[in-house]
Amino acid sequence: MGTKEKFITEIIEGYSFKGESIILGTAIYENDPQQNLHIKIPLSTINRHGLIAGATGTGKTKTVQVFAEALSEKSIPVLLMDIKGDLSGLAESGSSNPKIEDRHSKIGLPYQPKKFPVEFLTLSNEKGVRLRATVSEFGPVLVSKILELNDTQAGLLAILFKYCDDNNLALLDLKDLKKVLQFANAEGKKEIEKNYGSISPTSTGTILRKVVELEQQGADKFFGEKSFEVEDLLRIDENGNGIISILRLIDLQDRPKLFSTFMLSLLAEIYSSFPELGDKAEPKLVIIIDEAHLIFNEASKTLLDQIETIIKLIRSKGVGIYFCTQNPTDVPASVLSQLGLKIQHALRAFTAQDRKMIKLTSENYPISEYYKTDELLTSLGIGEAAISALNEKGVPTPLAATLLCAPRSRMDILTTEELSDKISSSNLASKYNQIIDRESAYEILTKKLDASREFDLPIPNSKNGQYNPPQRTTARTSTRTEKSTMEKVINSPLSKQVGRTLVREIARGILGVLGVGGRRR
Repeated sequence: MGTKEKFITEIIEGYSFKGESIILGTAIYENDPQQNLHIKIPLSTINRHGLIAGATGTGKTKTVQVFAEALSEKSIPVLLMDIKGDLSGLAESGSSNPKIEDRHSKIGLPYQPKKFPVEFLTLSNEKGVRLRATVSEFGPVLVSKILELNDTQAGLLAILFKYCDDNNLALLDLKDLKKVLQFANAEGKKEIEKNYGSISPTSTGTILRKVVELEQQGADKFFGEKSFEVEDLLRIDENGNGIISILRLIDLQDRPKLFSTFMLSLLAEIYSSFPELGDKAEPKLVIIIDEAHLIFNEASKTLLDQIETIIKLIRSKGVGIYFCTQNPTDVPASVLSQLGLKIQHALRAFTAQDRKMIKLTSENYPISEYYKTDELLTSLGIGEAAISALNEKGVPTPLAATLLCAPRSRMDILTTEELSDKISSSNLASKYNQIIDRESAYEILTKKLDASREFDLPIPNSKNGQYNPPQRTTARTSTRTEKSTMEKVINSPLSKQVGRTLVREIARGILGVLGVGGRRR
């Protein structure tokens, strides 16, 4: 058997699966695309995560587009984190041209333009469905990690969360948290210390400054209601296509804390909410993080630790996570080792350091007698990639240089008018874009303090119409008055509702990151 015939046989055997799969393109042998020698990925291993890497301009964003389209057609919902803002074209059909027709002729597949169901989401001022979560839902442990508190500060924050829980003070947004910190450092200090332990003004001041720093990065738009329900990421449209949710992050590149906050919240919520599925025939959800190097370059150690933990455990929930970045070394080794699918576009060797990096990258792929991997990685053309996946038994497939399919949706972005039309017709926009500011810790504590101050005002003299000096009250009288005021507040129907919601929603969790597991209602 000749070398070419042997290559074809090995590719057919390595990429033939019993279950359903998606086609990414066709194999290349000695710079010649082999028609109908399709490179496929089994649906059953897509939850083993993956990497899409390559230098700028090599076509990796279009590969993300093709991957998302293929998943959607298999009724698998996708969450795309779009940092550059160039993936909105998924919502409209593409158009053919001679280059695309020639590419698909070599692949052996017809080119059929198609638009896909897309939902646009936002964390900030970008247009889209607003994603929010409450401070209570994060819990003290995760908030401490986000704020990078030391053990003493984290312990104090846990005390304040407990105090709020016991007194039906809902922590919904950052102004609630700031008010509680201010209250604990002033009027409420004695009350809290009596029942929960000492309060350090230095620690409360430090926590407050860190909260303000987070707020200045736009987190005040993220914390609040209505909380986003992760089940809304799992929708299928009337034609059986999985809905592609595009999270628009164009203005968050210089605000890493906000993005870290969202990432930890989303992954923890998914882990705590989704049931265990084991080895399922297909994933329940696929998350693709474009320009992932921006995350890892700016990520705190907390975020890196949590991503590593999630990568190891979340696949049992039927979720696959894919990182798209310029260089595989942008992804920490502890995360890279967990990624089953690798789609590597061309790398550029401009310096000696670049050549060392390419040599190191080539060692991440199965040894092949048909390619010198380090040379292959520098010679791939636009829209070509070196691919290795996992077969249905979890064994790496043969390395294959691949001519990739062209996106069937638009390869350009939507116009402002088209984007506005898509968002205005969204059912989720009407569900989540209303601003809700119900009574919570801020309002309740403000009322309590105002009521307390009223008792210190001069009281009119009924005999002469003059004001008498305020009467000195005993400690017992003061305590009884304060308790009476608090009882009025916490026994109101709205406060009881807040308390029930808080008890139900607080402390969701993964491995000590959040408290106990639970679902939003």
